[in-house]
Amino acid sequence: MLEELSKEIQYSFSKASGKGGQNVNKLNTKATLVWNIYNTKLLTYRQKENFKLKFPSMIKEDGSITISSKEHRTQKLNKEECMRKLLKMCKKAKEFEKKRIGTKPTRSSKEKRIKNKKLKGHIKKMRQEKF
Repeated sequence: MLEELSKEIQYSFSKASGKGGQNVNKLNTKATLVWNIYNTKLLTYRQKENFKLKFPSMIKEDGSITISSKEHRTQKLNKEECMRKLLKMCKKAKEFEKKRIGTKPTRSSKEKRIKNKKLKGHIKKMRQEKF
């Protein structure tokens, strides 16, 4: 999967802001990954729809997803971090929520509920002042 995914991805690099001293000013260490969800062959139609539901703000109109990383001081580590983020998102898109099957309460649970209600009602009745 990783090999197929790497064929569909484009990377670009730029100067990162933040810590790093002169390294920040000289080297293009910030990695930006661009991947198109509409053109991918890795996800099924259902998984793509699930991806759209889980990450709607990440997807642009043309279907491209942009992920960037500037956490590390090297291009390679930032590139790997972008890939890790994308794989994590794809993994979440492949997870579907199970449909909940409703069940009926058991006879004993109904009886317990009614017994507790009667007990509470009796307690409240005993608190009332009698005229």
